[in-house]
Amino acid sequence: MATNDQLRALVKSHANGDDSQFHAVTMQLAAKAARAGQSQFAQELRDLVNDLRQNTAPSSSISSVVPLAKPRGELASLLNVSYPDLRLNDLVLDESLVERLQQILREQRQGAMLKEYGLTPARRLLFTGAPGTGKTSTARVFAGELHLPLFSIRLDSILTKFMGETASKLRLIFDALAETRGVYLFDEVDALGGDRALQNDVGEIRRVLNSFLQFLEEDTSESIIIAATNHPQLLDNALFRRFDSVLNFNLPDDQHIEGIIKNRLIHFQVGSLSWARIIPAAHGLSHAEIVTAAENAAKSTLLDGRKRIRTEDLVNALEERLHAA
Repeated sequence: MATNDQLRALVKSHANGDDSQFHAVTMQLAAKAARAGQSQFAQELRDLVNDLRQNTAPSSSISSVVPLAKPRGELASLLNVSYPDLRLNDLVLDESLVERLQQILREQRQGAMLKEYGLTPARRLLFTGAPGTGKTSTARVFAGELHLPLFSIRLDSILTKFMGETASKLRLIFDALAETRGVYLFDEVDALGGDRALQNDVGEIRRVLNSFLQFLEEDTSESIIIAATNHPQLLDNALFRRFDSVLNFNLPDDQHIEGIIKNRLIHFQVGSLSWARIIPAAHGLSHAEIVTAAENAAKSTLLDGRKRIRTEDLVNALEERLHAA
């Protein structure tokens, strides 16, 4: 049932012509109904909000779906919000991975059509891979491609020594998921989703994971949930089952190494580079480390009054990153 405050907010927002607030409160009611087991009623409310949004504003408008543009109160300590403009073609990733990402983006854009046939677009994604392989950047891509805000969850603020507080903060996050459509990034999710079978685990951590699994299971919002980890082997098996798609990010191969460097040095002269020397020097480095090395070589070039990148500068920068890794 709706609370008095929610009913009051509905009437007030309608009287003031505040469509975004009216939509937000209605989505809160839908989330509450879903948690109470009233899935059909919850879906009817969400469909109603979607119809109203389509009739009152362009689907790409951020203002119509982002009442939490600046999270306030306790949410302000749990979420960082940004509005990325990154696109998929800005990244250099495995072709097979790009195809899967494109498919998920298509599903999101054609979500209404899929629902007409009883199908649900993928929206719970688990990214695995070594640090610097593009997991966080891909979360920014989803926000940029779909014109949605990116909410990065601050796990250091969620996890406390008191289980009740942690569960309460997680509930705040999932209430925000229902209220404000966006891309919600749980980075280093192994802090929440560690394997419950580990002998050195403690009861409190297991209960935190159980709460997280429950919230994932009950969530029926339209937001996109992205969880990322550098250590998939630490995750509990039950967590994998809660996600629509698990995508692995690998270290770049020879072709991608060249593509990453050329992409970052697009404003410089690279035609005379010796890739036979550069590519072996980049083996074992992540996307982010290669980008950093390319930027360091570019800065040296500019400070020397040149615009042509020298092979020696790039190889030295790559070897420096390799030794620092």
